[in-house]
Amino acid sequence: MSQTNQPTQSVATVAGGCFWCTEAVYERIAGVGDVVSGYIGGQVPKPNYTQVCTGRTGHAEAVEVYYDPSVRSYEEILEIFFKTHDPTSLNRQGNDKGTQYRSAIFYHDEKQKEIAEKYIQKLNDSGDFDRDIVTTLEPATKFYPAEEYHQDYFRRNPNAGYCRAVVRNKVRKTNRTFGDMLKK
Repeated sequence: MSQTNQPTQSVATVAGGCFWCTEAVYERIAGVGDVVSGYIGGQVPKPNYTQVCTGRTGHAEAVEVYYDPSVRSYEEILEIFFKTHDPTSLNRQGNDKGTQYRSAIFYHDEKQKEIAEKYIQKLNDSGDFDRDIVTTLEPATKFYPAEEYHQDYFRRNPNAGYCRAVVRNKVRKTNRTFGDMLKK
């Protein structure tokens, strides 16, 4: 048995619009063990989908990404996040509008916050985007897993209208952009 100080699993919590898209993207990535869709960043305890969709609970649709840091770094998790949604669009992704669809990184410790701040600065300095990054950095608060029918939504419902129109395109982009990071 080897003794290391490296954890075998880390968690990153990100919100990039509809959680069905974000979940489908990360589920393909090698080193990612589980992705849980849910709600974070609001004031209402135990919110449900109907409440969050009103935009009045303060929650974002988000995912918790459980990953092996010996395979995938937090920086790589952020790279995937920023390349698979529009981080310059305030409270909107495509036709999904409202604070519940905001672009946000919910950091679990100061190291994650520092890495995310540097990553956002690097992106703003790069000129890769026409506008500044509006992704918020928020401390991780209580994460509420979404209802069971939201979990693994794309895998379970590939022919649903939203999946055909929106999620499938994000998955294709992930496959093209991150082919070297995909699960075998």
